[in-house]
Amino acid sequence: MSDPAPNPHTHTLAIGGMNCASCVRRVEKALASVPGVTTSTVNLATESARVEGDLGDPEPLLRAVERAGYQVRLNDEAAGRVTAPAGDPLRRDLVIAGLLTLPLLAPMVLLPFGIHAMPPGWVQFLLATPVQFWVGWRFYRGAWSALRAGTGNMDVLVALGTTAGYLLSVWHLLDPASRGGAALYFEASAAIITFVLLGKWMEARAKRDASSAIRALQQLRPSMARIQQDDGAEREWPVERVRAGDRLVVRPGERLPVDGVIADGQSHVDESMLTGEPLPVSKGPGDHVTGGSINAEGRLRVVATSSAAEGTLARIVRLVEDAQLRKPPIQRLVDRVSAVFVPIVVLIAVATLAGWGLATGDWERALITAVSVLVIACPCALGLATPTAIMAGTGMAARHGILVRDADALEGAARIRTVAFDKTGTLTVGRPRLTELHAAAGARAEALALAAALQRGSEHPLGRAVVEAAESEGLAGPAAEGMRAVPGRGVEAQVAGRRHALGSSAWMAEFGVDRRPLAEAAQSAAAKGLSVSWLADVSGTPPVLVALLAFGDSLRPEAAPAIAALA
Repeated sequence: MSDPAPNPHTHTLAIGGMNCASCVRRVEKALASVPGVTTSTVNLATESARVEGDLGDPEPLLRAVERAGYQVRLNDEAAGRVTAPAGDPLRRDLVIAGLLTLPLLAPMVLLPFGIHAMPPGWVQFLLATPVQFWVGWRFYRGAWSALRAGTGNMDVLVALGTTAGYLLSVWHLLDPASRGGAALYFEASAAIITFVLLGKWMEARAKRDASSAIRALQQLRPSMARIQQDDGAEREWPVERVRAGDRLVVRPGERLPVDGVIADGQSHVDESMLTGEPLPVSKGPGDHVTGGSINAEGRLRVVATSSAAEGTLARIVRLVEDAQLRKPPIQRLVDRVSAVFVPIVVLIAVATLAGWGLATGDWERALITAVSVLVIACPCALGLATPTAIMAGTGMAARHGILVRDADALEGAARIRTVAFDKTGTLTVGRPRLTELHAAAGARAEALALAAALQRGSEHPLGRAVVEAAESEGLAGPAAEGMRAVPGRGVEAQVAGRRHALGSSAWMAEFGVDRRPLAEAAQSAAAKGLSVSWLADVSGTPPVLVALLAFGDSLRPEAAPAIAALA
């Protein structure tokens, strides 16, 4: 049993072997050649492509990318899982290249002091050859794929430049006329490959760090769902098998597997992953709940309104992925330039070789100069700078709860003039405390001690605030018996032989509590942005109002400096 694709006309591909902006251009060109494709976006930093059009079967897309010389596979969006970029083979090659190149580079540090400690030529040859052809094989493979497709890329420049330097050094080493006098450039070719690999490894780390934000979002969704079948039995199924209309059972402390509507049960649901609000939200029959949120208290029976791949959490993940895939105007300009960049660099290198050689007659120096042109012009920074910055920026923002839906928004951020902040948990610490207590009858201390007796042992943030307030004033309070928590309403218990209830306005209305004596205080508290709870003696008829409790939050110490920094 498998989920339908989130959009039958959209495919996301994972592409391997891209190294520069020229690769991006070539893959986009290959995808655009497939009949039915309307738009295709390729991102070098995420090594992925999103293709839209009349495309029921993705096989033509895969074949087109493979013909262009790249590895490709269809991303499993239904599973909704992103894996970290593999970096172990790259790290292994980097370590090997570093160990072999270090003996070639270290003696050069001593040259300014007149100390010549370079290894013999044959030792340099033995150290540089594995770097050139084993570690550097990836560049030859990439260059051959590019040339076979009729284009150029960074691999072409690296392969041409390092091979020219390496072969010139081999010629000098083997030429009897040059032996002992001509310079060797083994250290240069090995160093170039090593440093390019270092850049690739740092790039892979940036990808892994940025994609961790998406993986963290995906991990909010449980892998299994508890489905209630027609006979009433409960069975656990992979969350991918959940469909709209399925009846789910969610126990206290569990995450909701998919979006749905509560059919039965009362609870407080922690939706901070979606809203940023630290306080659980009261939920009951008919209320909508979001996949990934936490059922804090009661047992819920939920009717699914979507599959996992179509839920709110999946849409958030796709929102972040889309922002990393979309290209801002500056990146589109880079892609246009890169289409002709590599051929122009090769022509300039050839012109340099011919110009220096004909003008000076020193063809060796001319070759070294041409190699320098090839190597320093590698367009990796040109193609990677913007997409990697976007990927890192959107990933960091997602980790801090900021979702960027379009890369163009990042360029437009400099023009922002107004910022709207959520208060609770953003500008405040997200830990409520009891700020006001108005007693309807009797002393304030007695009302606080009574409220603390009802809330002692509670895990609800407002309950903990009441207990902490009583303890701070040294109020032990009587013991409560027969405690009963009513999800979404409040708590009631027997204290000193009488039944008391502490909870919401709606619950007090159900008891028939007359709240008019403290209505003005309640309105004042609400105007200040405080949360209100009521304490009443519900033993007799009519019930008696005892007190009004108001809860507030403290401003974060960094809130004011943060706002000032934005001004």
